[in-house]
Amino acid sequence: MVPISMKRAAAPELSPREPPPTLELVRDFINTLHTDTGLREDAIDSPQALSRWLAEHKLLAGRQHLTQADVHHAASVREAFRELLEANDGHPADKAALEILSRAARSAQLFVDFGSGDRARLRPAAHGVDAALGTLLAYAFEAMSDGSWRRLKACNEHDCRWAFYDRSKNQTGSWCSMRSCGNRAKARRFRAKHTAAVD
Repeated sequence: MVPISMKRAAAPELSPREPPPTLELVRDFINTLHTDTGLREDAIDSPQALSRWLAEHKLLAGRQHLTQADVHHAASVREAFRELLEANDGHPADKAALEILSRAARSAQLFVDFGSGDRARLRPAAHGVDAALGTLLAYAFEAMSDGSWRRLKACNEHDCRWAFYDRSKNQTGSWCSMRSCGNRAKARRFRAKHTAAVD
């Protein structure tokens, strides 16, 4: 019998319906842009706002002097992530989005870190915004590897496109919220069907 002090603690298993915390962070990053009901709120729309968001999420060491080019880079990666989520709902992957993410990975200088030897991870060798985005790309890669990525989707409501984690058993969720976006989509379909029937 193995002495209790030698036993290896089992890693806690997440329910397939619960996202890993690292994937939650990727989702939070995608959701820094909110466009539902005609409003446009962007939490990273200036160098100061981007620096604050990255620092608050421990992706950037302290407040750093960022530029408008950094904002543009981060926003392009965010929207490329959002486009990639469309593929999780049966749409073809957007080639331009894939290229943006691949370029960002190269800029981040992602490398394999074997750490303690029991689990390898991707880590960025770059600094600043490139490293912060590289960390998010590494988290997305991990989610793709463990299968949790396919549950991350963009709301089908074209005015919303909020990133949400599909907890449905068969992974058939289409809206971030059935009460808001789902009901609006159903109401539109009902009106269109009723109008067609009257015509």
